[in-house]
Amino acid sequence: MSTEIDAKVHAELRENFGKGFARRLRAAGQIPAVIYGHGTTPVHVALPGHQVSLLVRRANALLELDIDGKDHLTLVKDVQRDPVRQIIEHIDLLVVKKGEKIHVDVPVTVVGEPFAGTIANLDASTVSLEVEATHIPEHVEVDVEGLEDGAHVTAGDLKLPKGAALITEPETLVVAIYVPTATIAADDEIAEADAEVAAGQSEESAE
Repeated sequence: MSTEIDAKVHAELRENFGKGFARRLRAAGQIPAVIYGHGTTPVHVALPGHQVSLLVRRANALLELDIDGKDHLTLVKDVQRDPVRQIIEHIDLLVVKKGEKIHVDVPVTVVGEPFAGTIANLDASTVSLEVEATHIPEHVEVDVEGLEDGAHVTAGDLKLPKGAALITEPETLVVAIYVPTATIAADDEIAEADAEVAAGQSEESAE
């Protein structure tokens, strides 16, 4: 499970908006963000760029924002990046409260090795869960140890952390085990070569 709070961050209220102001903020090492949720009026803030850039590498980061001396518990809901430079352009933060249940998309991690010659294909990289806001799992593991060709793992098969409930449809395919096409083709070529050799030997014997 995750720690209750990933970090405490000092945020500055901002009253200026627009692309030009956002560019100036980023040039000054800050990230524009908006805080919303629980029926409150959206609050626009500027966050420390370096600190927050490191924190949001983790999915569903939980930040305690210090705004004018008051603490606000928030969940990182969306990180908007420049598609080319991957610089963070804007962050959406959701107000949460300790003990409340929230819906989050949690990364899926494959562990173990499937049967020799097969590959584990991750079909769903995340699953949606209902969890306590301060107990969000970093990931959900899928153990594929020894699974053979044709095996499937669905969302309903996953072992969830204590207190988590599955929102994703249980029949959703998460991992499929299969033999790579290249391997099948190579096996077919070997089989054909063996058949040709055997045929040649039969002809020699007949002569």
